[in-house]
Amino acid sequence: MEFSTEKLSLNLAIVGGGKSCKILLDLLQKKSPAFLKTKIVGVCDINLDAEGFRLAKTLGIYTTQDLRDLLSIRELDGVIELTDSREVLLDVIRLKPRGVGVLDHNIGKVLRGLFSIDQMLMSAKQQVAVEKMATDFLIQQANERIVVLNTDFSIVEANEPYLKAVNQSKDNVIGAHCYEVTHGLRSPCSSSQPELGCPMVETLKTGNSAHVIHEHPSAEDHATYCDMVTYPLKDQNGEIVRVIEVWRDITEELSSRWERRVKALKADLNKLVQEDRMISLGKLVASSVHEINNPIQGLLTFSHLMQDMLKEGEPAAEDIEKFKKFLSLMSDELERCGNIISGLLSFSRQSTMEYTKIDLNEVLNAVMTLTRHKMELQNIRLITELHPTPLMIHGDVSQLQQCFLNLFFNAIEVMPEGGNLIVISDFDSARKNAMVTIQDTGCGIRDENMDHIFDPFFTTKDEGEGTGLGLSIVHGIVKSHAGSIKVKTQVGKGSSFILIFPI
Repeated sequence: MEFSTEKLSLNLAIVGGGKSCKILLDLLQKKSPAFLKTKIVGVCDINLDAEGFRLAKTLGIYTTQDLRDLLSIRELDGVIELTDSREVLLDVIRLKPRGVGVLDHNIGKVLRGLFSIDQMLMSAKQQVAVEKMATDFLIQQANERIVVLNTDFSIVEANEPYLKAVNQSKDNVIGAHCYEVTHGLRSPCSSSQPELGCPMVETLKTGNSAHVIHEHPSAEDHATYCDMVTYPLKDQNGEIVRVIEVWRDITEELSSRWERRVKALKADLNKLVQEDRMISLGKLVASSVHEINNPIQGLLTFSHLMQDMLKEGEPAAEDIEKFKKFLSLMSDELERCGNIISGLLSFSRQSTMEYTKIDLNEVLNAVMTLTRHKMELQNIRLITELHPTPLMIHGDVSQLQQCFLNLFFNAIEVMPEGGNLIVISDFDSARKNAMVTIQDTGCGIRDENMDHIFDPFFTTKDEGEGTGLGLSIVHGIVKSHAGSIKVKTQVGKGSSFILIFPI
């Protein structure tokens, strides 16, 4: 069956040029109904100042005060009576030509309703069409990866950047689930891999926009990172019917931020290490003063003896031999003092972080030299088992010195009544690793503190006795040397810190 698309054409006249007439003329001026071509060919009213009558004159429509003149218009199809007067309506019915219809004021109301509905329908259709055009344009022309999803995670629409990112054709993507296409999963990311997170699930749950950063494999097998944002599309009842998901590739941005962050962290670590070195230097100087004082007292004693022997006259052969022995001892003591001062000066000197080939055994020996006297004063026995050959790693000498020094100081502090400090270096040939073990016989670490020993500012010492940065700096230095650290402890028996570095 075929339907004609030609509009129905009507020539109508209006009796009554008041407000209703003006409204009807206004409606027809804006737009005729899609199904009806309507033309007002005349208006009649006895009041020349009626607003509808005056509007009709302005629009060029025939106007008259005589009903008979109005009804004599040629090709008139109907008359709309808008006076709401029964007498006028009866006159129109009596005087109208044969075949001309009469519509009373109630029909006018219906027409106004039809016009209004038609306008709304046309407006809605146009709005939908415009919105679809805008949506299609935004989705297809955007540089970001955009996909439109049903609430069951199936894909409704996807633009070219998205298809390129997932390396799929549009035919393969439309109708498939997003988690299948992007991650090869059989269920939503939030249930299959909770660590990924899913902005779609969050949006369906809250009704609001959500975002998360996902890692996606690229065509070159290099990971890319996308900031994924979801936007809900709701119906007139506020129910989500679809979700738009927008991907923004932030790989370069994230990489740049990460590099800046790593650089800043390294600078901060170097600064912390240097500040910690100054604190350690203060501890070393305090013990070194006593260590230097003993040889100085010996030097003074020998020099007084030699002066007294010279006062007695020309030294005999026996005195000369004593002089030689005294001078030898004095030379040894001076060399010892010089080594202590050189070690302190070297340790205190601020240097830029520089990674070179270094021997771990040499670093350990330097630190043991600096702390040996402090251990002796505290009745701590130092036991060493260093690997017979050099353990060469790529590292920074000053940072590793500080790392081992902090562990030595910690061990000394947990053995106030004395004990054993065991230092072992070894080589793991299977894993190509160098291992350093620093073991004490102190109080050990309680279970509730084990998870926090490397946290910055965490300390079990009394207020004023520690900053809580020692072990966190140790951890940072080991990690910056691509190493790892393990801790074995037993309350009341001591702790072992095992540091592992790649050769």
